[in-house]
Amino acid sequence: MEALQSIINGTTERSDGQHTALISFAVYMLFVFALAWLAGRIRSKKEFVSEYFLGSRGLGMWAFALTFAATNASGGSFMGFPALIYTHGWVLALWIASYMVVPLVTTGLLAKRLNQVARKANAVTVPDILRARFGSPAVGLVATALLTFFMFFYLLAQFKAGSQILATLLQDVEVFQSWVGWVATWKDQLALTRSSDPDYLLCLIFFAGTVILYTTYGGFRAVVWTDVMQGLVMVIGIIVMLVLVLNQVGGLDKATQQLSEMKPPQMGTIHIRWNQALDRDLSIKKGTWMHTRDGRIVRLAEQAICTANEEESESLSVLIQPDPPPEVMEKAIDLSQWASVEIHSLIPYASGNGQKGAYVKAPGPHKDNELGFLSMGMAFSFFVFWAFGGAGQPSNMVRQMAFTDSRVLKRSIIVVSLYYTAIYFPLIIIFCCARVMLPGMEIDPDRIMPEMARTLSINAGMPWLTGLIVAAPFAAVMSSVDSFLLMVSSGVVRDVYQHHVNPSASEKKIKWLTYVVTTFIGFAAVLAVLNPPQYLQNLIVFATGGLAGCFLVPIALALYWPGITRAGIIAGMLSGCGTHLCLYLLGWIIHHKFTVYSFLGMQPFFWDILGSLIFTVTVSFMTRPLDLPLVERFFGKQS
Repeated sequence: MEALQSIINGTTERSDGQHTALISFAVYMLFVFALAWLAGRIRSKKEFVSEYFLGSRGLGMWAFALTFAATNASGGSFMGFPALIYTHGWVLALWIASYMVVPLVTTGLLAKRLNQVARKANAVTVPDILRARFGSPAVGLVATALLTFFMFFYLLAQFKAGSQILATLLQDVEVFQSWVGWVATWKDQLALTRSSDPDYLLCLIFFAGTVILYTTYGGFRAVVWTDVMQGLVMVIGIIVMLVLVLNQVGGLDKATQQLSEMKPPQMGTIHIRWNQALDRDLSIKKGTWMHTRDGRIVRLAEQAICTANEEESESLSVLIQPDPPPEVMEKAIDLSQWASVEIHSLIPYASGNGQKGAYVKAPGPHKDNELGFLSMGMAFSFFVFWAFGGAGQPSNMVRQMAFTDSRVLKRSIIVVSLYYTAIYFPLIIIFCCARVMLPGMEIDPDRIMPEMARTLSINAGMPWLTGLIVAAPFAAVMSSVDSFLLMVSSGVVRDVYQHHVNPSASEKKIKWLTYVVTTFIGFAAVLAVLNPPQYLQNLIVFATGGLAGCFLVPIALALYWPGITRAGIIAGMLSGCGTHLCLYLLGWIIHHKFTVYSFLGMQPFFWDILGSLIFTVTVSFMTRPLDLPLVERFFGKQS
């Protein structure tokens, strides 16, 4: 039994330089908290609401550009997007191509007019603008409800991403593993945590506590300052990874040749049949490579718990690796002396199964969809979706309400476009190469970014670099979480409590209620993401499309069309939301999982904004127009 246990334990890789990686990462975190503390000191000397939620509308070019870029480059960009590149290959270049024009469309479409209207209305939130523009509390409440609903899904994705990063960074630290063991002793006693991995659960608690603390204390200015620092960290981290990965795979040409020879893996289940019953419980770590009785190589997609006095394990989910490279063969454990590992079921990829070259051509391999990952029609849909969907994001609108003047806006468009180019194209190269360097990560694809950072640093003989590289995706996650937390809390406190419950509330009461609401929302997000979906990018796309469907057309018409009415904008927001949810409901009914129904092969964003446009215009023509003084406040004299 001891020999068996030593073979299993021997698969755990440890790095002597892991503590240096933690030190470099900890230095980064200290800078984050120092900025939050300094921002809190400055905020305490100014009027709370405008300073806390908008930084007193004083963003210059670099602050505006980097906070805008860092908020959009979220955990979806640095965790979910790499997971999709790794899983589906080069076709993701078509999926993300429009991000280079996102700044031009997003800021050029609404930013200048939005900033002007926000100043006239003295608004600090998007519902604030709509309430003042239409003179209607009902419009503000509907906007607040929709914003809070979809923003919550954004938060879930970011919380998962931050926790996965920490779990990967700390996986070889003995103190952390002892804490993981402690969590494992009690998590099964609670229904909510029973299905959570103990390392993920521990990191989720720590990450949530950290980001809630500094967001609550620092407010908008802390978010902006940390976004500026995090924006720089992100682009430096990506450039370092690009240099390391091209050096270690022997260049892009060689990596692409190897990628063209790879076949998609298969999923399945195995049974471990012991030659004799175990005398005590035995645990085999998730991610362990194993030889099967028929000579194939599988990787455990879950932790295996083999119970004492049992001769056969339960059915275990595995990834079956075709044509495994030599380094995988060396890692795989051989249990033939003690047991027989037999494949029980086999689930081939629906698209690209057994095909060489699936990762270097469209539509890309897919586990469930026989049409592949990305058809040409869907690629075009996403080109439009990212560019115009970004314009409908309230998180971007809040930044557009805070810049100082038009000169800052024009220069920022150029800066952000160059910034995105420096991030997204290298990410595609890095994580196509990751398929060659780290096979089998389909068991937990959202961890490919930190795993790749760790591998590149160790191979380069600089394990301390792991902490600095991992700070890049962690910076992206934190810069998004703080922004979204702030938006949701401002919606509840400013748009519901101050406007409808207690208009005469003192600044002190609003301040403390903001702290309480921010903490409560963060805690609710933790509960909701205890058992997250496999791909966090699914949550990002759902929330992005939902918010754009609700707000893009109604906000654009509210800014540029004097004839839009109160009933019209409410109908537009609700119809966009309804169309989005119906398509996802159809996807759930048809595919039995959280996915969207692609009507006519198009991204649902098209149908969301079409429904929103039709209802907004139709209802506006059918209902009573706004009073002339209210229209003239924002559009000047009307004939």
